Amino acid sequence: MPVADVLLINKMDDVVVALRDLKFGSIVETEGLRLSLRDDVPIGHKIAVRDIKKGDKVTKYGFTIGVSTRDIRAGEWVHTHNISTTLSGLLEYKYEPVELEVRPGEKSDLTFPGYVRKNGEVGIRNEIWIINTVGCCNKVAERLAQKARERFVGRNIDGIFQFSHPHGCSQLGDDHLRTQKILAGLVCHPNAGGVLVMGLGCENNNIEEFKRVLGPYDPERVKFLAIQEVEDEINAGLKVLEELVAYAEGFTRTPVPVGCLKVGLKCGGSDAFSGLTANPLVGVFSDLLVKQGGITMLTEVPEMFGAETILMNRAINEEVFVKIVQLINGFKDYFLRYNQVIYENPSPGNKKGGISTLEEKSLGCIQKGGRGPVVDVLAYGERAGKKGLNLVEGPGNDMVAVTALVAAGAHLVLFTTGRGTPLGGPVPTVKISSNSWLAEHKKSWIDFDAGKLLEGVPMKRLAGEFFDYVLRVASGEIRTKNEENDYREIAIFKEGVTL
Repeated sequence: MPVADVLLINKMDDVVVALRDLKFGSIVETEGLRLSLRDDVPIGHKIAVRDIKKGDKVTKYGFTIGVSTRDIRAGEWVHTHNISTTLSGLLEYKYEPVELEVRPGEKSDLTFPGYVRKNGEVGIRNEIWIINTVGCCNKVAERLAQKARERFVGRNIDGIFQFSHPHGCSQLGDDHLRTQKILAGLVCHPNAGGVLVMGLGCENNNIEEFKRVLGPYDPERVKFLAIQEVEDEINAGLKVLEELVAYAEGFTRTPVPVGCLKVGLKCGGSDAFSGLTANPLVGVFSDLLVKQGGITMLTEVPEMFGAETILMNRAINEEVFVKIVQLINGFKDYFLRYNQVIYENPSPGNKKGGISTLEEKSLGCIQKGGRGPVVDVLAYGERAGKKGLNLVEGPGNDMVAVTALVAAGAHLVLFTTGRGTPLGGPVPTVKISSNSWLAEHKKSWIDFDAGKLLEGVPMKRLAGEFFDYVLRVASGEIRTKNEENDYREIAIFKEGVTL
C-alpha cells in the first residue's frame, strides 16, 4: 500500500497527486500541507494545494502543465474540467544549455553474454527472421515460419519469426522510402543470426530495388527469395531457412561490454503514476547505461510537445539543438498539413488515469530519457551509432514507435505503462508497470513492477534491481512476456497516397 494519501512532487507545485481513491471531506496531509477535500478524487488524479485564480498557470513537476479555466479552491479536484493546455501554434526556440548531470562513458568493465556477429555488432538473441518486401507475402511468410519452427525445433537458435505489414507496393516518394528503410533496419538487426528476405516479384519494393537501400550485406547471413519465381514457395523457403539455421548455429554467447547495448525507451497506456514511478525508473536506467558507454533512444515526438525545451537545452552542442528544433517543428508541420490540432493529446485512457494536458503527459514522458545529454537526432529509419541518449523521429503510436526504435538498432525496448498493454515488438519488449495493481492483475503482460516506488522502496535500490533484470534479459536468462506469448509485431509509418 502507498505510504501516504497524496504526493507533492515539487515544492513549487500547485497540486498533489492522490495515491488512492479519496472521498469528499477527507483530510489529507503532506509536506506540511493539510487539505480538506472538496470532491471525490480518483487515484492518480490531482488536488489543488492552494487557491488558483482563473487564467493562472498550474504547476506540476516544477513546470507548467496548463492554465486554469475557472477559479479553483484548495482541496478541489484538478482535471480536464478546470484546466486546459497553454500550448498553441509554432514556437521559436533559443539554445540555453544546462549543466549536465550525466556524461556518456566510453568503456565499461561490466559485461554480459551476447552474440558477436561477423561485422562486430552484438545481438542479444540468435533468431532467424523472415522479412517481407511487400504485404502480399504475409500469409506465405507466416505459414513458412510455422513450418520452419516445426522442422527446426531443437536446433541451436532462439526461434524463427516473421513480421507482417501491409506495405511495399502502391506507395510513392517518402512513404516508399520509409518502408524500405525500416525493413532494411530489421534485416541488419544483430538479434537475427540469419535473415530471409522474401519478395513477391512484381512489387515496387522488389528485391533488386530493396537491395539498393539495404546496401552491403553478408550473403551467408542474408538470403533472398522471390516467390513468383519458384513453383513451391514453402519448400523453396524451407531450403533457404535450413542454410540460415546452419549458419546461425555457429554463434555462441561470449562476454561483451554492457556498453554494447542499445535500448529503446517507450511508454503507452500511461497513467498519472507513469511520470512518478516507471518513467523516472527507466530514466535512471538510461543514465546508468549511458555512463557505461551504452546507447538509449527516446521517440514519440508529439509527446515531447510542451517539454521539448528541456531536451533542447540538454543538447550536447548547438548542432544537435538545431536538429531537435527541426524534429519538433517538423512533426508540428505534419499535423498542420492535415489541418489537425497539434496539441490534441492525451488519449481518453490517459485522461481517465489522471493526465489532464499534453504538457503534463510530456513532462512525464521525457523522464524516460534521464538526465544525460542528447547526443544525436535520428531521422525515421536511421540507425543509432553515437553513445548516449538519441532522439528518434517517430509518432506516439505504440507499434509504429516501437518498430522505429528496433529499426534504429534497439536490442530491446523498455515499455512503461500504467493501464497495461500486451503488445510486443520484434525484440524483447520489457513491460514496466507504473503501479502494483497492474503488475498483480496482468501478470501475463507485465515484466517489472515500478509501483513499488509508491510503497516506499527507494529509487536507488529498485533501479539497481531493474538494471540487473535488464542485463538478465539481454543475457537470455529471462524471456520477456511478449517473447513467452509470442506477441511480435511491426508497423510502418505512412503519410501519403496509396495507388
